[in-house]
Amino acid sequence: MISIDGALEMVDEEIENDNLRKHMLAVSKIMGAIADKRSEEDKDKWVLVGLLHDLDYEQTKDNPEMHGLIAAEMLNDELPEECLQAIKAHNTMTGIEPDSELAKALIAADALSGLIVPTALMMPTRKLTEVTAKSLKKKFSDKSFARTVNRANIMVCEELGIERREFFTLALDALQPISDDLDL
Repeated sequence: MISIDGALEMVDEEIENDNLRKHMLAVSKIMGAIADKRSEEDKDKWVLVGLLHDLDYEQTKDNPEMHGLIAAEMLNDELPEECLQAIKAHNTMTGIEPDSELAKALIAADALSGLIVPTALMMPTRKLTEVTAKSLKKKFSDKSFARTVNRANIMVCEELGIERREFFTLALDALQPISDDLDL
């Protein structure tokens, strides 16, 4: 299995868009927090899936149904099958069902990251330190805010035994220490 440092190098080689790199880092931190909460023995596996899930995003932007499938091909020799399946399943357009807790966690973490960042950018200081579980709940309920964020995907957290408000807090606690890396 690829190391986290190796995965970070891969992200730097494959991803040009700085915001996409930040998103991938954010999802990896949320995945690590979920793994900690669940006392997963192989936390690195969860972190790697979060970090590498969008490795093909720039390549597949004109062919979105291939997003996740190409990344899995790129990572075939680097990650175990469970990780590859999670990466493929995080994009519902592939038609691949999330058949593991890892895949479900990725779906929830990916969507929540997409809600947290715009919420932080709406704060007076545009900083993550101002975002609370309460402010996320308010933005979650406002369907006109961050319209492309699939709220049902965020709610997949409940299939992992994590209540929504707890998931918001867990994610914020994971991201606030890296707020400078995220420019938030």
